[in-house]
Amino acid sequence: MWFTGPAPSLLPPVSGRAGAALATVSIIIPAYNEAAGIGELLAYLRRATADEPDLEIMVADGGSTDDTRALARRAGAAVVRSPRKGRAAQLNYGASQTTGDILYFLHADTYPPPGFLVDLRRARRQGYGSGCYRLAFDHGHWFLRFSAWCTRLPLLLVRFGDQSLFVQRELFARVGGFREDLLVMEDQEMVRRLQAQAAFQVLPRAVTTSARKYLANGVFRLQAAFALLTGLYWLGVSQPRLVRLYRRLIRQDKL
Repeated sequence: MWFTGPAPSLLPPVSGRAGAALATVSIIIPAYNEAAGIGELLAYLRRATADEPDLEIMVADGGSTDDTRALARRAGAAVVRSPRKGRAAQLNYGASQTTGDILYFLHADTYPPPGFLVDLRRARRQGYGSGCYRLAFDHGHWFLRFSAWCTRLPLLLVRFGDQSLFVQRELFARVGGFREDLLVMEDQEMVRRLQAQAAFQVLPRAVTTSARKYLANGVFRLQAAFALLTGLYWLGVSQPRLVRLYRRLIRQDKL
């Protein structure tokens, strides 16, 4: 249940333009009250992709009550307000407003490595339908370093949205996008379906994500909460119960 599936050579490649020399990329960022950091992230993305005039950066806002939308527009991103709040709904809506061959889903507090577009296009040429990066945190706590190291393992159990996710557009359409009825664990559920359809690659570099939630909740306490929620999800506990438990256990949540 936890493995990423057969080796890429045993899975069908994504059809269509998988061999295209220069696939277009759309970055979709779900956001809710991210005014503190959205401008800095978008400035970084613009610097990192300065030679990509056709790159789309789409911020899918979930009804922020701060200046998230205004700051994102000021930083040069396209901004849409999702009809529904919730990461899955925002990601789906944001993707529907873009045109890129490759959809790259990125959290608002996560920074991809320099040259990440080269990685995504190489994966496409090699026939991977989807994939993600390994993870690094912007804090040096030993347990966070250990948790990040684990993301290189070929286990579905350690696939989370903080690692970012790239998907070929045709594959995203084939699987029907993210399940909008899931407010918790929508990322693992999506990866499971993607792996069943085409080769999935864990890229050998890392994105860097914020440790802010760990610092606010306590590193061990938050990791224990995530482990509990993950276990209950795989045991079939309902989404309403998982959401109630999430809100009870985790500070600074945005569900």
